[in-house]
Amino acid sequence: MAGKKQFDVNVALDAAMVQFWRAGYADTSLDDLSGATGLNRSSLYSSFGDKDALFLRCLDRYATRYGSRYEQALTCASEEPLRAVRAFFDVTLQRIADPDVPDGCLMAQTAMAAPALSPAVGARAAEALGLQRARLRTALNAGRLTEGDADDFAVHLAAVNQSLAVLSRTGAGQDQLRTVIGISMGALSHALQARSR
Repeated sequence: MAGKKQFDVNVALDAAMVQFWRAGYADTSLDDLSGATGLNRSSLYSSFGDKDALFLRCLDRYATRYGSRYEQALTCASEEPLRAVRAFFDVTLQRIADPDVPDGCLMAQTAMAAPALSPAVGARAAEALGLQRARLRTALNAGRLTEGDADDFAVHLAAVNQSLAVLSRTGAGQDQLRTVIGISMGALSHALQARSR
């Protein structure tokens, strides 16, 4: 049928997402994207728009994929807040250990490069990181922390989560990452115990 796309859009987006994730936005060329997706430049442009538009779609895809996993992990926060936060971190550890994706976090990497990116790309990364803090804040409020403590811990835990991604890119192993998580979990456990007294 004339005009029908001869490729799977989702497969192409996944390939482009991994390419951006591996090399970063600035160091990913259109030739790199063509090689990763198997599409020529004209097909990339006609299907996804320019490089910025494709990158925004990849950021959205990444945020949706991992965001839903974080949401699921935090569902038990009202009954078992510590287990929920541990499950939240497990999502990150599983992603880091996945041999099919690059180390690190596409959002953290994008946020660090934001000054050199377009305002739309920087804003999208900041929005995704803000959503992660909001998820944590909601879960911690449900877990009986005061609003102020929930806010403070949401900022802290989101920062720790992003640091895990950065550390993994520098070669930190799972044991080191779990040590970082353990310190945060200890502080959260202490705050929850103090609140329940």
